[in-house]
Amino acid sequence: MKDLRQITVMGLGLLGGSISLAVLRSFTRIKVVGYTHRPLTRAKARRLAVATEVVDCLNSSVSEADLVILATPIVTFEKTFSEIADALPSGCIVTDVGSTKVLPHRWAAKKLPKRVHYVGSHPIAGSEQRGVEFARDDLFDGAMCILTATKKTNRQAVQTLKKFWSKLGCYVKLMTPTEHDRIFANVSHVPHVTAAALINASSSEELKFAGKGFMDTSRIASGPANIWADVLLTNVNNTTRGIDKIIAELEKIKKAMKKENKREIEKLLAKARTKRAALIKYKIKKKELIS
Repeated sequence: MKDLRQITVMGLGLLGGSISLAVLRSFTRIKVVGYTHRPLTRAKARRLAVATEVVDCLNSSVSEADLVILATPIVTFEKTFSEIADALPSGCIVTDVGSTKVLPHRWAAKKLPKRVHYVGSHPIAGSEQRGVEFARDDLFDGAMCILTATKKTNRQAVQTLKKFWSKLGCYVKLMTPTEHDRIFANVSHVPHVTAAALINASSSEELKFAGKGFMDTSRIASGPANIWADVLLTNVNNTTRGIDKIIAELEKIKKAMKKENKREIEKLLAKARTKRAALIKYKIKKKELIS
């Protein structure tokens, strides 16, 4: 960590802006360079002082960086890796905050030079809001951050990133890109699809009668459509398998209802209630939830 003198954050939306602010709060001697291609976002970022310096030149933003963090849409990563490859200094660590990891690892191996080290990062933090104006320096306090690595990933780079995210307030777990995409298809990507389907299954007039339970259940459907389309299309097989599992569980309840089998319905609902209670207990223990 003592070798980190400049961190470059590419993309100054909610996550990128929050990373920049959190670094400024936690690392007083590190220079934070923020890059975005949007003039309006640059103007907002400068006004809000989310970085030490906000620039409009892609290559110069990374030419002296010790750590580069991509906080742009996932589908831009491959092109960005190609564009910054020649400008990256030797020993630089490159990471990202994308929600899928198999393809970014593949793109990094193909596009980035051997003199730099790529490690995947996925901080489990954010909201349905977008834009640098919603950035917060405490967004990562108490959040989980997944680091992804393969057998070829530089271990020192992994350790540096583990310390980096911990300093921002995260507790860190390490897994393979394949394991990451399988797990997060089930606990993140499928839930988003399910919430969208729940909303789309009712008319606008019917939705006016929805209560708090419905609003809580469907909250994540408010996420930006373009970002989530990219997530789904970079994790197709895992997410479609997860959708099949949701359909299978719905079919179990549907079948029990048609047979008027109250015992089976209660069994299925009680199973979910018990598993969720155990999950809540675990999250409170890990301080991810407040009791």
